[in-house]
Formats: sequence, C-alpha cells, structure tokens
Amino acid sequence: MNENKKLRVIISGGGTGGHVFPALAIADAIKQEHPNTEFLFVGAKGKIEMEKVPAAGYKIEGLNIAGFQRKLSMRNLSFPFKLAGSMFNAYTIVRKFKPHVAVGVGGYASGPLLKVANLMNIPTLIQEQNSFPGITNRLLAGKANVICTAYENMERFFPPAKVKLTGNPVRSSILVSKAERTEAISHFNLELNKKTILVVGGSLGARTINHAVQHALRYLKSQTEVQLIWQTGKFYFEECEAAARDFNAIHVTKFIDRMDLAYKAADIIIARAGALTISELCLVGKPVILVPSPNVAEDHQMKNAIALAKKNAAIVIPDKDAEEELFSKAFDLIYDEALMKELSENIKHLAIYNAGERIAKEVLEIAD
Repeated sequence: MNENKKLRVIISGGGTGGHVFPALAIADAIKQEHPNTEFLFVGAKGKIEMEKVPAAGYKIEGLNIAGFQRKLSMRNLSFPFKLAGSMFNAYTIVRKFKPHVAVGVGGYASGPLLKVANLMNIPTLIQEQNSFPGITNRLLAGKANVICTAYENMERFFPPAKVKLTGNPVRSSILVSKAERTEAISHFNLELNKKTILVVGGSLGARTINHAVQHALRYLKSQTEVQLIWQTGKFYFEECEAAARDFNAIHVTKFIDRMDLAYKAADIIIARAGALTISELCLVGKPVILVPSPNVAEDHQMKNAIALAKKNAAIVIPDKDAEEELFSKAFDLIYDEALMKELSENIKHLAIYNAGERIAKEVLEIAD
C-alpha cells in the first residue's frame, strides 16, 4: 500500500489484557509500517480496554455488551437486548468511521463489530491467540479474509486457506531488553548467588498459586539456595505480604512493572497459561511450570498448556493440585539442571518473532 495513502483501521475486542495488549501491539506495528493510519478501537464498556487503550494514545468507543454465561444465569435474559443494541451501535460507529479494514482480537466487542463490517463488505482480519479458539472467532471465521493464529494446526477449526501462522504480539520491552542478570537481581533486592523462582499470577492475582506459595513458605527456610520473586496481584497483596514478612529471600509485589528484569532474574517461572503469557515465555526461553486457570471460557488455558507439554516444553499442574504439588515440583526442577536445560531448549523452539509485523503485513494487504 502507498505510504501516503490515508488508511483507517478499526480494531475491536478486549475484556482481558490477553486481548488488549496484542491489539495495541498490532496497532503499533501497522503505524510503523504505514504512518498515515487513523485508528479507532471498539471495546466493551467497563472492561480493561476502556482504560488501557486511551493510555496508549488511541481513541476508543465502548459497546454495552457482555458475554453469554455458560451456566444458568439471570444475566442471560438481558443478553439478546444487549447484543441487538451493540449491533446497532457498531453499525453507527462503522458507518461514521468508514474503515478500510476491521481487525478482531477476540472478546465481547469483536463479535458485533466484525459482523457489521462483514455485512458492509469491509475486509476483516481475525487474530486468534489461543490453541483452542473462542466461540466469537469461530463464528466470524467464515466471512473473515485472513485468520492469524499463534499455534500450528489451527486449520481444524478454521477454513485452511485463510489461516496464517503469525504468533502473538508481545510487549516490546520483552523483545528489546538488554538487561543483565546482575541488574535484574539488584532491582528486586535479592542475592546473585541464589537460584530464583519467579511466580506470576497476573495483574489481579491467582488465588490458587498464592495459596500454594503460602503453603510452601515453611519449606522455603530449608531451601537456603532458593529465593522468590512473588507477584501476588492487587487483591491478594496484603495477605501475601504479611505471610512473607519473616522471609528475607522473597520479594513480594502486587504488580511487576519491569517484566523484562523479572524474566532475566528467574531460573524457573511459575505462571498461568494465558495465550499472551505463553507467547512471552517462549521468547524468554526459561523452564516453566504452568498452572492453567480453570475459570476461563472453554478451558482454553489448559489447552494452551497441554500444547506445550506435548512438546516437552513445560510442566503442567492442574489448578486443583497446585497447593499440594506446585512447590515440590518447583524445588525438584530447580535442582535438576538437565531437565531445566531440556525444557528451556524446547520452549525456545516454539517462539515466533515479529508477530506484530507479520499481522500488520496481512492487514495492509487486505486493506489494499
């Protein structure tokens, strides 16, 4: 596409950071390739995108939409009315903005927006982050021009001719960081000569993982060569900080603003199995223990984790077993140099670089 030609791109979806941060990375990559681009994001009112997108410098409009509850719920009674209202609002937004292309990243808002774009003959691209696609993307796939995926063999869910393996865009700070381990360990006020376990449960926290750490604290005193970076999430911070007060070998924080340093400091990593997290872990290339969240649609975190475990690229512990088993496995792993090396090498082979640029190329091609 001619760089001087004005391009309008609408990007829809959200609900979680796993949808929002890839969406922002895609916008950044398109802007890098085609500076003369105007963007409009469309999200769900009250969700994380309504805060994060403006903070990144992009315009956003909100739809009054929520997901359909898979369990019996009174909230499902209002779903058809919200969907109809969102379709009308999406039509108004698309007609006014007149995009050359619409991009859906999954989540509540992408359904109405891309459906309207399809009805108005606007080219559409879907970005599917998980190894098992959500229902919204499966419904939209038939009319999409391109479907960008982060996992192989997604042709079993989508029309094969439309599928492009691009990977998930990740935070640029992870890719460009040149930090050394000395700097990283110092940042967290820990000791350079000790083995470090990084525990990450997401910005809100993971109750099971936090309880597993607390359960393991009494054993940590005997593990004099091991220290922790423990990211608790904002809901659990005070409880976890109090539990770790008597331990010098633990850095407790509600949120890690320098994930590049946390990854650099870690010898092994304990994390949930969200698509964005896994994409980052593949690029980082450290031994990983995954504890998939059971509280996500269609159990996609477990499916993401199993996809890695099948290639011996991660250890997977079900959420229900984590409190009892997580840290016995973690302590075994951190003293097993051969297994650590094997997991590290295998997960590195799954890394896909330049995902944002790959997706931007597909967007520009269908916009042309």
